Amino acid sequence: MADVRRIPVSGGSDGSAEGGNSAYLLPDRGVLIDPGPPSESAWDRLTDGIAAAGVALDDIEHVLVTHWHADHTGNAARLREVADATLAMHERDAPLVGDYAAERERRLERDAAKLDRWGVPPERVATLVEFDSPSPVPDTVPVRELADGETVAGVEVRHTPGHTAGHAAFLVDAVGFVGDAVLRTCTPNVGGGDTRQDDPLTAYRRTLSRLDDRVDEARPGHGESFPLAPRVAELRAHHRERSGRALAALGTVEPATPWALAEELFGEMDGYHVKFGAGEAFAHLEHLQSAGLVTRVDDDPLVYETAAHVTEATAHERGTAAWDSETQK
Repeated sequence: MADVRRIPVSGGSDGSAEGGNSAYLLPDRGVLIDPGPPSESAWDRLTDGIAAAGVALDDIEHVLVTHWHADHTGNAARLREVADATLAMHERDAPLVGDYAAERERRLERDAAKLDRWGVPPERVATLVEFDSPSPVPDTVPVRELADGETVAGVEVRHTPGHTAGHAAFLVDAVGFVGDAVLRTCTPNVGGGDTRQDDPLTAYRRTLSRLDDRVDEARPGHGESFPLAPRVAELRAHHRERSGRALAALGTVEPATPWALAEELFGEMDGYHVKFGAGEAFAHLEHLQSAGLVTRVDDDPLVYETAAHVTEATAHERGTAAWDSETQK
């Protein structure tokens, strides 16, 4: 069994559902996974935890990050420089950290365009873009780009998209450092966390299968470890039910945009929840379209309608069945 030290690098005092961030030190391999957000308190907790494990900073050779979100990458560049280590991420997410300043501008433009296409009102889009403040990280930093199946110091890279396009889990034996792909206390957002994805729920469904095939114990990006299989079953049940609810609700909103469906499913949304809610609705609508239960009738904004063979009485059942049939593939 690999020697793993969990380091709580933030306390979750921001009220977020997933709780505080967890970094993981693998002392025998010189690896640190997900060094946490770009705050002095997180940095102090990180370095104190490394020291408590009897490891010097310059013993760390590899900084691995599961995905580009700032609460996981914020201290990565700083640790890389102080430890003279290599910073590495999956190739799809690496540019958002390696070329942060330029990619942030492109991301804000992409997010605004996607939100507009999802039917989010212009004033809500403008507020969200303004709300997205820059992280105190370098404009550029060298990042090694990793591909699915590569190994770093004996740690296997497994591409696990859905939450982000380039999310990766890192596997050692039957232990999986799963980032935000699987969380114990909440369901990871699929669709709004990274607007580069065209069919995020299909990608996430495959991610759950790819992890369930290999991992017994999950080490998440927030909180403590847990057995993976029962939690994967819960997440599958959650999305099965949400697909059913989404299909049943689609006929009650007009125009049937992702944003209108999100308001029906989730109620009032503020801040980042505007993007997360609209993105999640979009993800389920695209999944239902792939299953032949929904038709896209307009592209700007996106508008959907229930397929002719789906009745109000059968919508929920057909929506859940679509998830089941896809899961079994």
